[in-house]
Amino acid sequence: MKKENKKYIYFVDDEPTVRKVISETLEQLDVKVTCFAGGPECLEQIESQGCDMLITDLKMPGMDGLELMRKAKELAPWLPVLVITAYGDIPLAVKTVKSGAADFIEKPLEKETFLRKVHTILQNNPHIKKYPSKPLTKSESQILKYLIDGKNNREIAESLHRSVRTIEVHRYRIMQKFNVESIVDLIKKAAVLGLIEMPNNKKSQAQKRRKKNNK
Repeated sequence: MKKENKKYIYFVDDEPTVRKVISETLEQLDVKVTCFAGGPECLEQIESQGCDMLITDLKMPGMDGLELMRKAKELAPWLPVLVITAYGDIPLAVKTVKSGAADFIEKPLEKETFLRKVHTILQNNPHIKKYPSKPLTKSESQILKYLIDGKNNREIAESLHRSVRTIEVHRYRIMQKFNVESIVDLIKKAAVLGLIEMPNNKKSQAQKRRKKNNK
């Protein structure tokens, strides 16, 4: 696990030259930068160690930036993500922000603007201060979803074909990572992180579907 006071940033891009330039640029902020050529390698590191911020290119072969962000937030829901996008991908970038990204920035990157945006996210994102960077394991992430859906330990155990005791242990670790003492507080923090679709949003989506069907 991290022992330094420096912030850890993971950067993902399939171009070696881009990774080198971005890494050197980010180090001006006195942060520790680790670069990855693809999403799967980055996710492995997030799961084992965690980081304070993820920066990823949007368009990449294999796993794109949107999928990477979704999977990363399953492991560390509090992780802020900055997406880099080409000019023609603005609609997709906006979709990415609506899906949970902290912000996006267009190519070609202007150095000062880029550094200012990264610095702002690191300093102002409340989840960096509020939550540990220690990620959830895949099992914990899966169990968290069941807890959010209101399932009890026995129901989760039956669904996952695990013992109730195993679920209890995972639940305890999840609550430790979220720094809560009750399931109510866990749900509240999950809502703050956008992990729970609020009733108003569900109602709004239902209304949209009805309007579409009536056309």
